[in-house]
Amino acid sequence: MATAEKAEMAETVRRLRTVRTTETAGQTGKTEKAEKAEKKVAQTLRVGAETVRVGAAAAAAEAGAVTSSVLPSPVTELDADAGAAAALPWPEELQGSTVVVKFGGNAMVDGQLLRTFAEDVVELWHAGLRPVVVHGGGPQISAMLDRLGLETRFEAGLRVTTPEVMEVVRMVLAGRVQRELVGCLNAHGPFAVGLTGEDAHTMTAERRPAWVDGRPVDIGLVGEVVDVNPETVRALLDQGKIPVISSVARGTDGQTYNVNADLAASALAVALGAQRLVMLTDVAGLYADWPHSTEILPHLTATELDALLPSLASGMLPKMEGCLRAVRGGVDRAHVLDGRVPHALVGGVLGDNSPGTTVVLGEGAGRSLDAGTTVGAEAGV
Repeated sequence: MATAEKAEMAETVRRLRTVRTTETAGQTGKTEKAEKAEKKVAQTLRVGAETVRVGAAAAAAEAGAVTSSVLPSPVTELDADAGAAAALPWPEELQGSTVVVKFGGNAMVDGQLLRTFAEDVVELWHAGLRPVVVHGGGPQISAMLDRLGLETRFEAGLRVTTPEVMEVVRMVLAGRVQRELVGCLNAHGPFAVGLTGEDAHTMTAERRPAWVDGRPVDIGLVGEVVDVNPETVRALLDQGKIPVISSVARGTDGQTYNVNADLAASALAVALGAQRLVMLTDVAGLYADWPHSTEILPHLTATELDALLPSLASGMLPKMEGCLRAVRGGVDRAHVLDGRVPHALVGGVLGDNSPGTTVVLGEGAGRSLDAGTTVGAEAGV
């Protein structure tokens, strides 16, 4: 993280904590639980004082009491950024709202990023939100196929999925990746429950071809989600759980299909009536003119994004298409954030100026594009 970004983060934390101090001024006494939580945050914020954590620690010292209504998550090894995030004042309009998070990319195979992701999800839960995690597992699937000597082939960015490959996809997603995610989340308490799109007919898919040079190409057991039954997920949320869903689905023909996790997360967000959809990926957002520029488009309307879809690289296409479907289906905002940045999830959900790219439905919120601008993204994401 650049020095300017660290300074900006520290200033944001300071201002938000100033707001909290104002809101809680005049309160007398603190509960024993709040006092313990405050001491825990203060101790955490002393870690790494030579970086932006200095600003976070200073802000924590100025902030005063941590009220019992917004307590830090009960984690054991938070770093200073996590401690700062834990004490931020969450917007009231997000209380009780559903946030669907698609987790994927190389962050899934980085142990530290996996742990900080789990911390962020639990923090959303403690802040009164209802997080749902949808995950893929491309790197893990490819690694297992290599170990088994099975061919890994892609057409139009989609994995060619033979019956043998489908067995591996199912095994890796539900038997390994999901268990790791559930385990990381449950290290903080009895929160996460794992299921797949097959369970209770949560997702129903139909076989889809890939289109290459204007012609359909058979890519095997790859499906598109055509129906979502959100009742099981909603019941888990009502019980205070965090559903973790693997991106496989049962077809109307009885087959099991490999479905794109970005589009699955989008369909689930619409079916749940979610307020936010967050796509965590391996790039900083949608680039304005890749590879000629690293400028990120911070805001787009649905109309602007619709015009850009044909120009996108295959890696970003399903993510941005998922964002477009989500906001047109009733989701307030859809974010594409860099999952390689620790605690990007909390920062993205929290404020209007989140890093990455935010997609909204209405006019006026998007960034005006210069005539002739070509919008793309890093290939191979």
